[in-house]
Amino acid sequence: MNIGFVVTTLGRLDPLRSLLSSLEDQLHDGDHVVLVAQGAQDDVAALAAEYAARGVAVTATTSGRGASLGRNTGVAALPAGDMVVTFPNDNTTYPAGTVAALHAAVDDPRFRAGGFTSWDERGPKTTLPAPGTPLDRYNVWSVIEMGILLRRSLFDAVGGFDENMGPGSATPWQVAEGTDLLLRAEAHDPSLEKDFRWLPAAVHVDGISTGFGLKASERRRKLRAYGRGTGHAFAKHGYPLWWRAAFTVAGLLYGVRNPKPITALDGWPMFVGRLEGALGRTFGQARMVSATR
Repeated sequence: MNIGFVVTTLGRLDPLRSLLSSLEDQLHDGDHVVLVAQGAQDDVAALAAEYAARGVAVTATTSGRGASLGRNTGVAALPAGDMVVTFPNDNTTYPAGTVAALHAAVDDPRFRAGGFTSWDERGPKTTLPAPGTPLDRYNVWSVIEMGILLRRSLFDAVGGFDENMGPGSATPWQVAEGTDLLLRAEAHDPSLEKDFRWLPAAVHVDGISTGFGLKASERRRKLRAYGRGTGHAFAKHGYPLWWRAAFTVAGLLYGVRNPKPITALDGWPMFVGRLEGALGRTFGQARMVSATR
């Protein structure tokens, strides 16, 4: 099964170059990379052309702002035919052997959906369940967008990403678009509960942490935006009220439970964001979107 790598970018050329270089000698015949430029369009197109001339199967297209819109646009721009799609960030890189490990999972003709681990400069961002664990509404949160593997036909069947969720969308719900996608995919195909493929922990992509390189004010704005998106997803998908309440209050401990650069004071914006998402309304500025990183 071929793999389509769909990358939405505002035009960060150096990280994109690192991403393409990491894939250059790993792609299998029929794999394809689409760069969706939402800024610096000419520069991104030139970078894609440079790597295409070196034999990398990569093309560039453009879209309006919003990560979900960009990913949907990128999937539509892939070559015709069914394949498995995945969604690296523009600052993602693939360690040697990673694409071969992904193929080992998705080349099974029965494959429809799966997840693998994402790392940042501190280590694993999340811990995935052991292979064979049924997918449910709680462990689905351990898969973040760059670790999603989804059959294109299933992606299309559920309408792709909700463009009213995710970084850069026109709504306050600035995260959880990947979790929402997987929950809708499972609702469409309930057999995914037992057939979802959790890849081994050794298979991972590398990136950066949520607060990497941000000033305290930028980081807290981003955390509040992320809290809103998560709270909104819980409400949208009907999680138990008691669980939503406990999760919202636990936001106050976010700054204690996470390592630097997160600090104890970061728990407050996370709590407020989760409360806003749970209530479906924002306090103060209605368009407080996440910091662009």
